[in-house]
Amino acid sequence: MRVRNKPWSKDKIAEHPEVLIPNPENYKGKWRELFGNDHPLHLEVGAGKGQFILGMARQYPLINFIGIEIEESIIVSALEKWLEEPQPNVLLLHKNAQHITEFFAEHELDEMYLNFSDPWPKRRHEKRRLTYAEFLKSYKAILKSKGKLNLKTDNQGLFEYSLESFSKHGLQLEQISLNLHASDYTENVRTEYEEKFSKKGHCIYRCEAVFLQ
Repeated sequence: MRVRNKPWSKDKIAEHPEVLIPNPENYKGKWRELFGNDHPLHLEVGAGKGQFILGMARQYPLINFIGIEIEESIIVSALEKWLEEPQPNVLLLHKNAQHITEFFAEHELDEMYLNFSDPWPKRRHEKRRLTYAEFLKSYKAILKSKGKLNLKTDNQGLFEYSLESFSKHGLQLEQISLNLHASDYTENVRTEYEEKFSKKGHCIYRCEAVFLQ
């Protein structure tokens, strides 16, 4: 997907360091102190324009949410949504998820979300998929024992690859849905991509996977 450049985004981000944290490595192991409470800590990798994470924050006010997004011109949209309706239990990071262990301490997170990640369908790009072995190793390091990883996608190939990758690397699969919107799962919060793809008639795939150790 081509991202439309927003030349004003850098300045907008710099104006709100209280929401879009410029130096997350300084809070490694201290995120609950920054939120000012001892609530569970959940992370969305690839937060996009923020619809999911802000919706989750409204639905679960006693959970702290952090969204990380690499694209500056996309994360600024999440910031704008936050400014329109501030959520004290949401913080944002404009960072690359490849460096995630630099921002979170060992076993600091309770739960993670991967929503509509780039499928990188070509075999030579396998290492870029967010459910590739090296990414899973990083997630395991920062999630608590038996921490949960939630995956949603409209891409069948990525879903099948991810189920296999989870199974290979010590995760227990739970709550697998091959058509989420036709299921009896009632707690779903939709992302922007989810609404777009669903309107086109795409099935939405979802699963939960738990690190057993």
